Formats: sequence, structure tokens, C-alpha cells
Amino acid sequence: MLGLIILPFYLLFNLFLNKIIMKWLNLFNNLFNNLKNKKRIKYILLVIQMFLTLSLYIAILLPNGNLKRLLTIIENYYLGIMIYTGIILVILLLLKLILKKNDISNNTYKVLGFISILLLSFITIYGTINSDIIHTTRYEVNINKKCNIKHLNIVMIADLHLGYNKGIKMVKNMVKKINQEKPDIVIITGDIFDNSYDSLDKPKEMIKELKKIKTKYGVYSVYGNHDVKEKVLLGFTFKDKNKKNSDSRMDKFLSDANIKLLKDDYIMLDNSIYIYGRPDLKKSSNRKNAKEVTDKLDKNKPIIVMDHQPKEMKELDKAGVDLDLSGHTHDGQIFPLNFLIKLAFDNSYGIKKCGKMTSIVTSGVGLYGPNMRVLTKAEITSIKVNFK
Repeated sequence: MLGLIILPFYLLFNLFLNKIIMKWLNLFNNLFNNLKNKKRIKYILLVIQMFLTLSLYIAILLPNGNLKRLLTIIENYYLGIMIYTGIILVILLLLKLILKKNDISNNTYKVLGFISILLLSFITIYGTINSDIIHTTRYEVNINKKCNIKHLNIVMIADLHLGYNKGIKMVKNMVKKINQEKPDIVIITGDIFDNSYDSLDKPKEMIKELKKIKTKYGVYSVYGNHDVKEKVLLGFTFKDKNKKNSDSRMDKFLSDANIKLLKDDYIMLDNSIYIYGRPDLKKSSNRKNAKEVTDKLDKNKPIIVMDHQPKEMKELDKAGVDLDLSGHTHDGQIFPLNFLIKLAFDNSYGIKKCGKMTSIVTSGVGLYGPNMRVLTKAEITSIKVNFK
């Protein structure tokens, strides 16, 4: 519902932006004097801008198909551009307030306009290209418990958000990166899908690629808050009072790709290491609390928990968990959210000790909403765990 509430403000912002663009273009009198039908040009620009603004609202009403996909992709790019347009406008308005006592010439306005366009173009191109580059981030963790295994090489991935933004190209690149690390086990900490199975492009090819992941112990996953069927507007989902279940096709997708889904359940590696997968905090109405997770486990053995959101860290530490693996945050994905996200989580990204427990949060492989990453990175996370 929040996406609908924001709609009038989103429209007003775009009308305000159109007014600023027209005001800036009017400074180029010679250009407009040489063009016929000046008003028609202005109306065409306004129509184009309103189409871009409303494309996602139109797309959500359309049946699944190529047109829906095209409009959603367009809006995801446009949403990112609008975020940085807003930031640049705020900077320019502040600059105008600072220089209020002085006259600003038309030439200065022209220069500021060109600088804004160049900056916006650079951010858009950089953010789009950067989102396709998958990095490998490595950590080393010591767990002071006896174990039949001396070392465990884990590759964690999260937040693939397979759908309109990312698809088979990203999956191929990701699988290649994973196999380069020669993992003993691969862990997927949620948000594999982007709220809609129908948004997948070439799901059979994705399954074929995911089956190429090479491990000793297999691939395990949990679901995140987007691994459910929900409509999304401007990054906001239509909430339901009832907790939602995943699309059964999502479950089959994972099964066909040889990915074991853990729902408040665990597996044991070599009868000495627990790997426990928790349902998502927001999408599960009856998930076990931290104490219940470890109640029936032998706490003398290493306990590794997969939990999509890096929450309840103190509770997990008290319950005897040794390593908590999460995603969800995207490390903010775009500036300045990469700084603001730190206020929402004890560990929004990277590695952090919480009592005796170690928390590791990945920034994820894919994207949510704006089709760009600015001052953050897409990554797979390689973790070497040593047991003593």
C-alpha cells in the first residue's frame, strides 16, 4: 500500500522536475528560436517523463509477458535516476540559498545544469556497470570446538533477487566465481527470488547453471522476505496481515537445482557440525526463537546458523551459536543508504564479533529496486572456518 500512497508525491516531484528542466532549457533562447512548435516540444518531454514515472504502475496491472518485463526494467532504471536527481536538486537548492545575496547569471545556471546532467549520467552508467561485477570477499573464522573436520570452506551467497533485474547472465558469472573458491559447502541466505516466479527469464537455464556448483557437502538455502509471491511498487510490497508462503514453483526450482531448503531444520556435516536454517523473521509466524534453535543440539559441537536478516544476534550468541550467516541488507546498495543502513543493524555488512559468536553479513549478488550499485559491491563471500 505504501507504493500507492507515495504515488501522488512521486508525480508531484516529476512535475516539479519537468518545470526545472523547462526553465533551464528556456535559457537557450537561440536553440528554441530556431525550433518550430516550441510548446509541442515541451508537451512531448512532459509526456515522456510521465510515461517513465508511471511505467511501473502500468506494469503491475499488465499480465505476465514481454511488455510487463520491459516496463518494469525501464522503471527500475528510472527509479535509480530519480533518487540521484533528487539528491542533486537538494544540493543545488542549498547552493542557491548560500549564494542568495549574489546575482547568479544565466551562464552560471547553464553550467550548473550541464554539470548536473554529466554527474547524473556518470552515476547511472557507473552504478549499472558496477552492479554486474561480482567480487569475492574472503574471511577467516576460528571456532574453539573439537571437530572431525579441521577446516571448512564455506561460500555464502544471498540476495540474488532473480527476476526482472538479474537473470541467467548473473547466475553464470556467480557459479563460475563460486567454483573458483572450491567450497566444501555453499550456503544461500535468502532472497533468491524477487517476489515473483513469473518474473524469471529462462528458469530452466538457471537451474542447469546452478546444478554446476561443485561442493563436497552440497548447497543449502533458507528463504528471505522476498521469496514469496507479492506485488511490488517503488520497492514497497503490498503487505498482508497473514504471513505468506513461497510459490510452490520456487520450491521446485530449488529442488531441481539440487539446492536443499532448510525451514527451521538442520543438517550435520560428518556428524560433527550443525548447519541450521531459519525461516525469515518477517515472513514466518511460527519460527523457533534463538533458544529453541539450539535446545536439542549438542553445544559442544560447532553450530552454524543461516538467517536471512542479521537480527537476534545477541539471542543467538546466548543460545550457543558459533557462526551466524546473513544477507538482506545489500550493504545499502546505493549511496547514501550504505551509510544509513548501519543505523538499522548491529552488523549491516562484513564480519563482527557478538560475544563468543561471529556474525558475517554479505552485501549480496543481485539487486532490489534501482538497477544499480553505487559505492557498494555485488559479492560472493568465501569463509574459511578453522576448528580447534
